[in-house]
Amino acid sequence: MSFDQSILDSAVEERTPWLIDVVTVITHSGGTVAAWIVSTVLTVALLLQDRRREAVLVAGAMLSGLAVMTALKNLFERQRPPLPDRLVEISSFSFPSGHAMMTAILASVLVAVILRIVLVRHVRITLVFLMVLYTLAVGLSRVYLGAHWMTDVLAGWAFGALWAAFWILLTRTRPRHSQA
Repeated sequence: MSFDQSILDSAVEERTPWLIDVVTVITHSGGTVAAWIVSTVLTVALLLQDRRREAVLVAGAMLSGLAVMTALKNLFERQRPPLPDRLVEISSFSFPSGHAMMTAILASVLVAVILRIVLVRHVRITLVFLMVLYTLAVGLSRVYLGAHWMTDVLAGWAFGALWAAFWILLTRTRPRHSQA
């Protein structure tokens, strides 16, 4: 039995009606609509605070990340787990998990913004912890609901973190060099 199949089988065995409801809420919190609402509100808030570099980071990473994720799905064309194990109706390809990738991008750029503008250490640590927990919960919810194989989610997290790192480096503040 493959790694993916054994993880899916374990998730199916652990399903209960109340947990399916909770996990469904978690998975929706990482869906396209939720991610775009959060990133749009954050981008506007950053612009209103004259934080253009951070606004470009959030908007640029999310918009281009969606294009990269779509291209990767079309490149790999991996099928989703079979019915009846799959509790969600989805017609797109499975690899990489879009929920995992986009929440990894969003969480990573939010961590970068937090580290750039929040000065209180315990607040920074708490917010970073919550962002990591959020993307882990959303990704695992996709496996629990049978929307993705575990390797789809792992790849989504990896691609998302790498894409966010690219944008974080692209928008970092560069030290000014004095001319001698």
